[in-house]
Amino acid sequence: MNKLSQNRAPIAEALEEFKNMRVVPFDVPGHKRGRGNRELTAFLGERCMSVDVNSMRPLDNLSHPTSVIMEAEQLAAQAFGAAHAFFMVGGTTSCVQAMIMSVCKRGDKIILPRNVHRSAINALILCGAVPIYVNPQVNHELGIALGMSLGDVERAVSQNPDAKAIFVNNPTYYGVCSNLKAITELAHAHGMKVLADEAHGTHFYFGDNLPISAMAAGADMSSVSMHKSGGSLTQSSFLLIGEDIHKDAVRQIINLTQTTSGSYLLLCSLDLSRKRLALDGKGIFDKVNEMAQYARDEINNTDGYYAYSRELINGDTIFDFDSTKLSINTLDLGLAGIEVYDILRDEYDIQIEFGDIGNILAYISVGDSYKDIERLVGALSEIARRYTRDKAGMMNHEYINPRVALPPQQAFYANKEPLDIKKSRGRISGEFVMSYPPGIPILAPGEEITQDIINYIEYAREKGCFLTGTQDWHVETIRVLKL
Repeated sequence: MNKLSQNRAPIAEALEEFKNMRVVPFDVPGHKRGRGNRELTAFLGERCMSVDVNSMRPLDNLSHPTSVIMEAEQLAAQAFGAAHAFFMVGGTTSCVQAMIMSVCKRGDKIILPRNVHRSAINALILCGAVPIYVNPQVNHELGIALGMSLGDVERAVSQNPDAKAIFVNNPTYYGVCSNLKAITELAHAHGMKVLADEAHGTHFYFGDNLPISAMAAGADMSSVSMHKSGGSLTQSSFLLIGEDIHKDAVRQIINLTQTTSGSYLLLCSLDLSRKRLALDGKGIFDKVNEMAQYARDEINNTDGYYAYSRELINGDTIFDFDSTKLSINTLDLGLAGIEVYDILRDEYDIQIEFGDIGNILAYISVGDSYKDIERLVGALSEIARRYTRDKAGMMNHEYINPRVALPPQQAFYANKEPLDIKKSRGRISGEFVMSYPPGIPILAPGEEITQDIINYIEYAREKGCFLTGTQDWHVETIRVLKL
């Protein structure tokens, strides 16, 4: 393929041309360029509503692109160093599911860390693949799950030579990276594909002094959340594939679940955001890195916090670290991360990304400023002064090794009955329980409910974590497999 000009934004350009045509709409959407819903148009703006349009010949079709969307895909592929890129409007969840469903069918094994996003386990429920979990080690000082040890992956491969793929977080929510290149080489030597969840790694493709990206490491497929650090609209993502993946077969898989009415607002945002990163990404993420380091330095001068970064690298379970992530441990304050999260929002009007049992994550992007950073640092300093207490009784980890009894699909579709969570010890879960964000399941279908898990759920509830996943919205009962 000839090198394309990254100055182009084919979808955005086509939408501008379409607006100038002054076409009379007798198609969907029914708001007819905003005229049919004036309140919505006043809220979003006429310019936005005028390009919320349906697929048509001048604008191409997301399910089977042949013109402007196809060209935009080619530009994205070149920008990210991939053989092909798919525009995805169902979030990175749809990317993760398409990756797994492209390489696994019912009964196939896939090797993956248990601290994956729920979308990966949902994909196993959909396609019937069988997980071979590599339980990550835990940093007990910080209470976070780490990356996959290469030795643990080697053992999983040796014990499951018929596995179809290895799934890797690149990075985790906290910024931890596994040795992706070595894992990829190991997988390929055994005929396995490598799938990377890069929901939090868009910037790896454009910044300097950052961990290796999946495509650069030779991975076969990668899901990239452009709407996180890439600047596109929420719910828009890229699915990247390498040379050894059949793109037309992948598109068939995507079309099983992705809408046939792709939003041109989302597609245009992907197109323009790709253009910006391709042209200015290095400078953008250099600035983000500088702001994150400045924030870490300031926060680490305040007693009670530990804003961690590359000093954690150990060459294995923390092979590399994403230094743009402002991950902060709060346990020495005697406060759970979720408590600091709530205080920041309720008392200081600062909304951070998430808080869990022992940590918070403030997501820093090109849209931030040093003024905003100073406000966050000042608020954290004041919280430490006002709220620090004895940390006795604090739970010091957020990951519990699961006891897997059945594949997720089998458990999810089995006959189930509701049971008080406090009385569910020893039963097999037919549902998820998770704190969202980050959306990593505490418990997944097919796993045995242990006392440690019950204790964790009760502790997370007490601290104010937003628990979800069960049919019971209050997460007081859980559906377990009938005996």
